[in-house]
Amino acid sequence: MERATGFQNQRLVVVPRPLVREALLRPITRHLVVTDAGFFPVAEAHGRHRPQGAKETIIILCVAGKGWVETGGSRFDVGKATAVVLPGGTGEPHSYGASAADPWTIWWCHVLGSDAAELVEESGVRPDRPIIPLVAVDRLTAMLDEIITALEQDQSPARLVATAGMAWKLLTTLAVDRRLPEQGTPVQQAMKFLEDRVDGAVRLPDLAAVVGVSSSQLSKLFREATGGGVLAHHTALKMARARLLLDTTDLTIAQVGREIGLDDQFYFSRQFRRMHGVSPSAYRAVGKG
Repeated sequence: MERATGFQNQRLVVVPRPLVREALLRPITRHLVVTDAGFFPVAEAHGRHRPQGAKETIIILCVAGKGWVETGGSRFDVGKATAVVLPGGTGEPHSYGASAADPWTIWWCHVLGSDAAELVEESGVRPDRPIIPLVAVDRLTAMLDEIITALEQDQSPARLVATAGMAWKLLTTLAVDRRLPEQGTPVQQAMKFLEDRVDGAVRLPDLAAVVGVSSSQLSKLFREATGGGVLAHHTALKMARARLLLDTTDLTIAQVGREIGLDDQFYFSRQFRRMHGVSPSAYRAVGKG
């Protein structure tokens, strides 16, 4: 028999709906408000079925065990270090639950607000693609722990503002995790290769051969991950190193250029100005901090 709640050592907070309605009329929380949050350890027989979906956007982080989610006409397995995001207000039916053999342990929250849809869109999830592999699950569960702890104290307007900020950070972190390449993938290996060779030049065919894909496939992967090409990414890494050296050392402009593999000082200055709108000397002269 499936159940929605009632798990040993669980934590569960439900904000009274009149308070939610009031929050959605106030300046900050009308953009985002946490309506429910919880922690279900080893949630045996956990399951929810919503034929019309939910008004709220649902975020679930699986930290142990296994589960599943059905939405968009497809079923997805959910394992450790995985997030499920189900967009609210779509009318799309969904179901989810724990594995019978290895019940999941989950942290979760529901949110409403005018900005929820855009935050979900930025994370790249859709009803037919609700899964996000997590890069740093501990960081995300800490955010949800903080949300739950705050709402366990009270659901005052100030507390709802505070948890709205925490939920915003949670959703934007998920959006970043969606874009970061997974460890060991060709694009992640290529990025690490370029990072380790900021002081040199790398040809696309050589880099593609190192990570075991074609040049065209690597270019496609880079565009998906960064919005730009391999050369643009390598140049951005070089310029980041140049900024660091300009800010923290007394190296001459020519020496900074050589440190990032650009021996021609004038070429380095042109590249730097193209990205930053000012010369390296003018950048260094601007007060910072």
